[in-house]
Amino acid sequence: MPDLPRYKAHRTTTPPPIDGTLTHPAWADVAWTSDFVDIRGDRPAPPLRTRAKLLYDDEYLYLGAQLEEPHVWSTMAERNTLLFEENNFELFLDPDGDRQNYYEFEINPLGTIWELTLPKPYADGGVAVDPTNLPGLRTAVHVDGTLNDPADTDAGWTVEAAFPWAELAQFNQGVAPPRPGDEWRMNLMRVEWSHDVVDSAYRKTEQQDFWVWAPQYAVDMHRPEHWGVLEF
Repeated sequence: MPDLPRYKAHRTTTPPPIDGTLTHPAWADVAWTSDFVDIRGDRPAPPLRTRAKLLYDDEYLYLGAQLEEPHVWSTMAERNTLLFEENNFELFLDPDGDRQNYYEFEINPLGTIWELTLPKPYADGGVAVDPTNLPGLRTAVHVDGTLNDPADTDAGWTVEAAFPWAELAQFNQGVAPPRPGDEWRMNLMRVEWSHDVVDSAYRKTEQQDFWVWAPQYAVDMHRPEHWGVLEF
């Protein structure tokens, strides 16, 4: 099996405003992750590009993501609901790499979020603790186009989020922020549904794709042993 992907987070002294645009100078010299691949790891490259970048300082872990998408649509506006039933973007963190007590974050083009904790993977009998809710979490989404308008072609949407170390510490035996040289296990995923246009509105169909940073070699994101490595 190929080596796990690795990403070295950039430390910043000028934290970005969380406005969803990724245009602040703090992001300018930060490397992108590799482009996302199909979750199974043996399929052709996804037709739409997805990539991300990460920053950190003493207070927050910052995430930025860019999703190419000619048709940005979303209907789910209720917090802490099953956002993977439509297009979304997700972050998974298992700081100590023990496959237990890990954090999942989801966000959609409307800016609706879902947070949950998994005591262990579903395949091992885990039951999600829902909702988790990090009180200091900050998020924003920017649509480069027109949301929910099939009449035009969009460029895509971008995500920004700031996760407070003080609240992520619960997933790392109370230790946060990380020290230089620490390594956390992380994965990122995009859920993409096919759609039709009915009465000038988007309607999802049955085709669902999962595009990820670190392939899982199965249609199961909850395999932390296959997640990538986030270096500090």
